[in-house]
Amino acid sequence: MFGVAEDVRPAMRRARDAGEAHILATLVSVGGGGPRPEGTQMVFAPGVLAGYFSGGCVEGDVAGHAWACLEDGEPRTLVYGEGSPWPDIRLLCGARIEIVLERITPDDAALAEVLAAQTERRPVTYVSDGRARLCAADVSPWPEALVLKPYAPTPRLVVVGGDPTALAIAELGVKSGFETTLVRPKGPEAPPPIAGVAYRRDEPGAALEAVGLDPWTAVAVATHDLETDRAALAVALPSKAGYVGLLGARRRLAGRVEEMAALGMPAGALARLHAPIGLDIGGKAPFEVAVSVIGEITALRHARGSGSTSTTAPASAADAPAGRPRSASAAAKTLTSEES
Repeated sequence: MFGVAEDVRPAMRRARDAGEAHILATLVSVGGGGPRPEGTQMVFAPGVLAGYFSGGCVEGDVAGHAWACLEDGEPRTLVYGEGSPWPDIRLLCGARIEIVLERITPDDAALAEVLAAQTERRPVTYVSDGRARLCAADVSPWPEALVLKPYAPTPRLVVVGGDPTALAIAELGVKSGFETTLVRPKGPEAPPPIAGVAYRRDEPGAALEAVGLDPWTAVAVATHDLETDRAALAVALPSKAGYVGLLGARRRLAGRVEEMAALGMPAGALARLHAPIGLDIGGKAPFEVAVSVIGEITALRHARGSGSTSTTAPASAADAPAGRPRSASAAAKTLTSEES
């Protein structure tokens, strides 16, 4: 299971807190369409292992070099595929990859900044030549630098609701690497039995403000109560949240958008609303809706860098006739409920 987690910073933190040096292995070059992108990382330390590069035999060989690097402190650049000194270790996809290994001690200043930035939800860039390393909000690589790794705040998800669909979205959010909070106003005192999900019972406006909404936070409003929806959207839409989605029937969407506009919601904020929530994958069962929601949030997050996405907010198409969406973006929505 060591490769399931995409973010290796928790593993770096565990090694640091245990007082152990660790090996940070970074994929710095990919040729021929490898299975993992440049910037992918692994961490090796006594009792700590996280990340993966190929899912094949590469990881075992990298581990051997990592333990040697941990012992002598000498950085290494490993090549697999074309030009590799180990021709018997091949990637089935035929790719050529380069991996840099560096030993990082618990008192390393760059490591401290990486972990502090994660806690404080600040984006930073990490640069290293294998021996010297820097981490800051704005840092340029020097000629000998081999590793250039941007670290963004951990993606966060706030789910407002308490029915099976809301619970499924929250559970899948945790499994997908989101710091997840379930907000169920006046809900049961006991939290739901979902590992890793934070739980709040206060009103949605207060809960969202307490959690804090930044560009790396997604809000999924998945209740069946109009007043709760309005209270959540009143805070989420004008905020810096990177995604705001609303569960509900398409046929009622135009009326709800008009209602929010009449209550003073700015047009620019309304245009950010993704409703009906989720990608159109054709299913309405709780986990099918959850897959569509997490899929849409993930697609948007990865598309922002290229400026291209097929899942733009549909507020402008809210008055499109049912069954005949006015745009492709309106078509890319799941009819998750016939009631809102």
